Amino acid sequence: MALLLRGARVAVLAAFGVFFVGPLLWLVLAPTKSDHELVSRGPFTFGSIHHVALAWKHLYAFSDHIYLTWIGNSLLYAVTATAIVLVTAIPAGYCLALGSFPGRRLVLTLTLVVMMMPAAALVLPIFLELNALHLIGSVLSVILPFAFFPFGVNLAYIYYSTALPRELLDAARVDGCGEWGTFRRVALPLAKPVVALVLFFSFVSDWNNFFLPYTVLGDSKQYPIQVGLSTLLSSTPSFNPAVGGGGQQVGIFRPELALATLVAVVPVAIVFMLSQRSLVRGLVGGGVKE
Repeated sequence: MALLLRGARVAVLAAFGVFFVGPLLWLVLAPTKSDHELVSRGPFTFGSIHHVALAWKHLYAFSDHIYLTWIGNSLLYAVTATAIVLVTAIPAGYCLALGSFPGRRLVLTLTLVVMMMPAAALVLPIFLELNALHLIGSVLSVILPFAFFPFGVNLAYIYYSTALPRELLDAARVDGCGEWGTFRRVALPLAKPVVALVLFFSFVSDWNNFFLPYTVLGDSKQYPIQVGLSTLLSSTPSFNPAVGGGGQQVGIFRPELALATLVAVVPVAIVFMLSQRSLVRGLVGGGVKE
């Protein structure tokens, strides 16, 4: 009976695995085929590297090389906002965890409330605020809202509340360090795992954000890659009959669209690998080792 239950569990997990891995595998293989091969050959067959190079050539030339502009815009928005988040969220979490000041519980409560609110619900008040400051259509209209990341503050708060040895902080204060020196010399170096977490989640959130940039940016040359991919998708006849083909022809951009999606994932994968290395070091355990 136990063996039967284990087999059923494995079968269910395998079915879910195939269900989720199948589209990803198709996406990886799609750029290796031509437009005709996408519909005439099997979905999981490999075409040729030549088709990948051809798809990249078409993608690179699309609308005067605007794809690379979208990638650069996303890097600018995500890297700048993430840097601001790291500079603000980590010290904020440290102060909320170890400090004692009027309004501390209120700030913690507000942080949790904002975390639970859907991001789309904040787009309208953010738009009105940015419009009042005459920032609509500027780079700051994307970077400043991205830099507000209460989830990062909560991560730092939880880490400093539960995982940081208080003895190390007390020893630093006995040695003459003030609060800033204690944070910079002891608390921050030991917090590399949570810094990596905040960096990863903040970067991925900013990189994948579609609604806010789509709302506040009017020039296609300012779009991040997520909004740009939507533009690329709308220019593909198979997905948008209004641009031609009436939905009856094979889309002229389907391999290019798949390749564009894959390239857009590369920065997130790089950030994940860099963050993963920091998460496995166990610096807190090493900090209290005798």
